[in-house]
Amino acid sequence: MSVLADLRGLTPQQRNTIIASYLGWTLDAFDFFILVFVLKDIAKEFNTDVSAVSVAVFLTLAMRPLGALLFGLAAEKFGRRNTLMVDVLLYSLFELLSGFSTGLTMLIVLRMLYGIAMGGEWGVGASLTMETIPERTRGIVSGLLQAGYPSGYLLASLVFFFLYPLIGWRGMFFVGVAPALLVLYIRRNVEESPAFLASRGRERQPFMAVVKGNMKLFIWAVVLMTAFNFLSHGTQDIYPTFLEVQRDYSAHTVGAIAMFYNVGAILGGLFFGALSQKIGRRKGIVIAALLVLPVAPLWVYASTPILLAIGAFLVQFFVQGAWGIIPAHLNELSPDEVRSTFPGFIYQLGNLLASGNATLQATLAQHWNGDYALALLVVAVIVAVAVAALAGFGFERKGVDFEAGDRGAKPA
Repeated sequence: MSVLADLRGLTPQQRNTIIASYLGWTLDAFDFFILVFVLKDIAKEFNTDVSAVSVAVFLTLAMRPLGALLFGLAAEKFGRRNTLMVDVLLYSLFELLSGFSTGLTMLIVLRMLYGIAMGGEWGVGASLTMETIPERTRGIVSGLLQAGYPSGYLLASLVFFFLYPLIGWRGMFFVGVAPALLVLYIRRNVEESPAFLASRGRERQPFMAVVKGNMKLFIWAVVLMTAFNFLSHGTQDIYPTFLEVQRDYSAHTVGAIAMFYNVGAILGGLFFGALSQKIGRRKGIVIAALLVLPVAPLWVYASTPILLAIGAFLVQFFVQGAWGIIPAHLNELSPDEVRSTFPGFIYQLGNLLASGNATLQATLAQHWNGDYALALLVVAVIVAVAVAALAGFGFERKGVDFEAGDRGAKPA
């Protein structure tokens, strides 16, 4: 009940900022996951295989660190709000253009450009929100913001379920231009971060100087986010292909299962985000990651669609439960003067190092005679243990004051 009371105590401006950042990440993820649902169709139209098309997923993820760095630096200089609006417009534009691709090369180039824009959204939106809300609400709001990612996946699965038979894979990308409308909401309802406004006029160190001064934290955080990204993409990106190819389920069945497990992901992010406000960020991540292990076999080896859906619900509840803590955790760990750049850049560097996941799992499945289930399970188990270990022996700064001039994190 205290969580609800804290949320009710937010000002209208704080609520608008949360809504805008949540929708920004939701719609960004929606645009990303559209591609995941149509890999097989694109491969068929361009006379290639799923592994070749999955390179587009790899390059989208690989370009995200560049976007995080460019848009993060812009947000440090020009403000979080204006940078967020430009970013949303750009990723919507590249999503639309993807639907006009005449070949695999053109699609890959457009997905690379989309990846740059996608990489900028999370860091800018998260810093805008975390610098605007009270400290006591960081846990639940962190879970809410990160729930935008599975919310986007859920939205993509709904579009796939209801519209794909009518509009085809190109039409799916055309629908992806809708996020551009979010800019109107941000422009009208969202104000600049109070922490950014308070910091104007202060002397700032260059970004790389801050990184050098916090190198131990930086390296640990990048390795942690690499494991985190392997965990999320390793349990999401190829799963629809596993259902379609290995289980031979219809588009409707795949869409229904995806909708169900994304509800689990949203609930998990909210639950563990709120829990971390009470028990700490590290402990919350460790618990969520380790609980992936006992439910993972049901997720890939269950005999019926219903049991697979239950397994997928539980896996995503715990995977995205751990992720629900990350927006607050990384923003609290960040040195103050680079909060729009540091968390997002670390997050997306982890994405870069994990960006070969879809191709890796598709290749492993081919090597194992089309056994996508084994490829999914092996990756999920290994990285869940890695996330728990890295988080458990890492850093924490829960409750830090964003406007007090703290410079870096210390091991807890």
